[in-house]
Amino acid sequence: MTEAAPVNGINTYNEKSLHADLKQWYAIPGDQLEVRVDGYIIDLVRGDLLVEIQTGGFSPLKRKLARLAQNHTIRLVFPVALEKWIVRLPVAESEKPLRRKSPKRGRVEHVFSQLVYIPALIENENFSLEVLLIREEEVRHYEPKKAWRRKGWVTHERRLLEVVDRRVFQTPHDLACLLPESLHSPFTVRDAAKATSQPDWLARKMIYCLKALGIVAVQGKRGRALLYSRPERAVPTV
Repeated sequence: MTEAAPVNGINTYNEKSLHADLKQWYAIPGDQLEVRVDGYIIDLVRGDLLVEIQTGGFSPLKRKLARLAQNHTIRLVFPVALEKWIVRLPVAESEKPLRRKSPKRGRVEHVFSQLVYIPALIENENFSLEVLLIREEEVRHYEPKKAWRRKGWVTHERRLLEVVDRRVFQTPHDLACLLPESLHSPFTVRDAAKATSQPDWLARKMIYCLKALGIVAVQGKRGRALLYSRPERAVPTV
């Protein structure tokens, strides 16, 4: 059922710095790295627990996670940049790298930006989600014909500086705790955004996931905006 994958296989050859850093940070003595399980390469195996570290989107993992969770206990680990430093590599040999702190700060709620692709997996008792709040360094190099929004500065790699905190979500109830008690029913997506101090687009994804898990339910409308409430606090349709 399981077998070690070649150390110089495609998974390690194409591995990005942040992914490799997180795998090294997460591993403890006795863990196995790059193991083949049911035809899939798993980042880390700890006894009966399979650990998959994903620094990008969840969509490509949807089928893999669903199939493995049928017969194995699996944990998906996702980093959120609590703090980010941006390093611009020199364009000319005479220049030096420039390093600055990004004004953007991540929070655990940012996991909903990717959880929208696999919300139902949280209901599987074999699946858990771990969010790592990290400090990272993003290295960029200049390619004038790419990344026009960044004026040609392209992300070269991401590096782990520190893991600040970690949160594990094993059930829908664990995710429900991210919805503030101060958010009284009925509420709109904009109300949820204000209560969680998040942009509307992220609050929309959060409510989508919680609705898919039965944590919130549609209770009517306020103008063109849908109204939501927690089922145990449901109110009559407006």
